[in-house]
Amino acid sequence: MIALTGDIGGSRIKLALVRDGRILARRIEPAHADLPWSRRIGDLAAGWRSLCAEAGIALTSVDGLGIGFPSLVDAAHGRILDEWGKFPGCTGFDLGAWARQTLGLRLALDNDARAALLGEWRQGAGIGCDNLVMITLGTGIGTAVVMEGRLVRGGHGQAGSLGGHLTVRHGGRRCVCNNLGCAEAEASTAVLHELVRTRPEFAHSALAGVDALDYAAVFRLAAEGDACAIALRDHSLSVWSAAVVNLIHAYDPDRLIVGGGIMGSAGHILPALRQYVDAHAHTSWGRVEIVPGALGDDAALLGGYWLVGENTSA
Repeated sequence: MIALTGDIGGSRIKLALVRDGRILARRIEPAHADLPWSRRIGDLAAGWRSLCAEAGIALTSVDGLGIGFPSLVDAAHGRILDEWGKFPGCTGFDLGAWARQTLGLRLALDNDARAALLGEWRQGAGIGCDNLVMITLGTGIGTAVVMEGRLVRGGHGQAGSLGGHLTVRHGGRRCVCNNLGCAEAEASTAVLHELVRTRPEFAHSALAGVDALDYAAVFRLAAEGDACAIALRDHSLSVWSAAVVNLIHAYDPDRLIVGGGIMGSAGHILPALRQYVDAHAHTSWGRVEIVPGALGDDAALLGGYWLVGENTSA
């Protein structure tokens, strides 16, 4: 099977051409998520056509288009249900009709974290396990669930996908979803610039002078003893740990996969998550295995391939 796939993120867009579970060609570009969706979708079509040309594969030989999108989606009808500040005009856009008319392809659409989990389940850190949870730490916080060998979607497409919007701090920061104290509002790259400026140590911190304020800088400077970075690191680890325990209590997984761009600091993150879960998760049956994603940036791209296969066989 051959599929074109896309991982549409808040910071980056990744496109790929996949044959038999192997990526033949890929491209990564800035998301420009503030631009209208009608403008960005045309750029994506050009990108997919370019990948086909690069690999010497005719578009007519492709079996389908698999897309992971960073929002709630109506997978059955190929529609995006929420914008949440990204890609204005995407809500209600008929991606299925667009894919047929523009590329001549059948669409398989799902939430981006669910696509990433599908990739890891079939080809990565989830192989051999049919009760899985994945959390992706990045611009936002995404989650997805496999329970008893089935991807969990729910009646409205949001089951398992809103783990980043579980409340971890009562009365905390207001989130883009309008809840208070969501994990994503308390510790994600999207809010890092706001978080750092609430710290009294910030004025005298090396974080005030970094060119790119991200979690890589936070963990690096924390290791060097920067007080502001240490406070942010410890706060974020506490938030993510609480979210993970909530997910374990909600979905009863045997294994929990941690992915996303922030996992460049996995050496700091995974030990903290494991220690917190061992101390606080109620799992009388045994211990949840907490592992890093194996596929990195390719997880949702490969997941899109499996979405196409699922859609084709339906």
